[in-house]
Amino acid sequence: MSRLLLTFYVIFLQQLSAFGQDYWQQRDTVNGPPKSAASTFVLGNRAYVVAGTDDFEYKRKMYSYRADQDDWDDEVSLGGEGGTGLGRIGAISFALEHEGQTKGYVGLGQTQTIAFMNDLWEYDRSTEAWTQKANFVGAPRREAVSFVIGNKAYVGTGNSAAGLKNDFFAYDPNSNTWEQITDFSGTPRRAAVAFSMENFGFIGTGDDGTLKNDFWMYNPQTDQWIQKANFPGGPRSGACGWSAFPVCYLGTGQDANYVYHKDLWEYNYYLNSWIQRADLPGPGRINAVAFYLDGWGFIGTGYNNGTFYDDLWAYSGTTSIAEHALFELNAYPNPTSDFISISLTSEEFNLEVWNQLGQKMDITFERNDSKLCADVRSLPDGVYYLHMNAAEIQQTTTFVKCCGPL
Repeated sequence: MSRLLLTFYVIFLQQLSAFGQDYWQQRDTVNGPPKSAASTFVLGNRAYVVAGTDDFEYKRKMYSYRADQDDWDDEVSLGGEGGTGLGRIGAISFALEHEGQTKGYVGLGQTQTIAFMNDLWEYDRSTEAWTQKANFVGAPRREAVSFVIGNKAYVGTGNSAAGLKNDFFAYDPNSNTWEQITDFSGTPRRAAVAFSMENFGFIGTGDDGTLKNDFWMYNPQTDQWIQKANFPGGPRSGACGWSAFPVCYLGTGQDANYVYHKDLWEYNYYLNSWIQRADLPGPGRINAVAFYLDGWGFIGTGYNNGTFYDDLWAYSGTTSIAEHALFELNAYPNPTSDFISISLTSEEFNLEVWNQLGQKMDITFERNDSKLCADVRSLPDGVYYLHMNAAEIQQTTTFVKCCGPL
């Protein structure tokens, strides 16, 4: 157990160090015609963009992008050689491990002739082949959302023939089966944004007849939805976003006044709070694609008032919990079985300890000469997050509580 916890600790520090300084770079334009309402997934060192629409038709063509080469390649179209008629918009997409490798999935949406689809297709990167999988068991729909927790994909909301939906289903690639879970606790809606962080799913914004700015977290362990801090950028639909634990990003989209937005907002998992970041340098847009690859967030394609886009922008993020290094926040010894000490150069600060479920721990800090000490013997074994707030400067570090051999 100690080795597992230490491994997580190292990975967490590596993730924090990957963040940059809140700026954008323009990258290679997406292959094919400018498009909107496409879908995307990431396999290894490549992001894939598939389907969508331009001024003339719905597409099923797929392209892949490598950030290290800043280059797009043509890939096998959705459905392969026999996939005629599978071009679509408003589809869901995700990546899951199956048969020892990570594979891409695309499904649901709207085709040129069918308004609401329920099919699911799996893409094998090693063979460059598409395979049809078990149909989605909910009502056929478009503009649903999906996120991945563990090795299951969760799919729900969207627009069906009977109207807007808030039901949700989990897909297991190993058994190729669907199982219904608890309905989304927000209103039935379409064109929302979803992603996952730290074994939880998140959904925000969308259109339930009026535009929304609420934000929700799904806990698969309890099969419950928990409302979180509202998205402060204003109600909208057709936005996009990505996660880069311990933060996620949400932006673009269209509001009720038909304004196409280019703003970007960062949500902090630990603090349950939002902060605005640098705007997308390109035009505001709706129905863009977004993905996270090689430590960068990407936004590309989309639509604005009669114009389709093929541009691609890379964002180097910044976490509000780690963007300042003035205080060198450290907890030691680490791992520990009983006490931690914290060295700080500031006299004005607030310290909190949180567990991996986002729960604040009842821990008291006492000053001892030039350091603070805390008794953590009451904490269960695990990884904990020590958060410091000093004026406008915030930092978070981790420590491991382990009662066994260290």
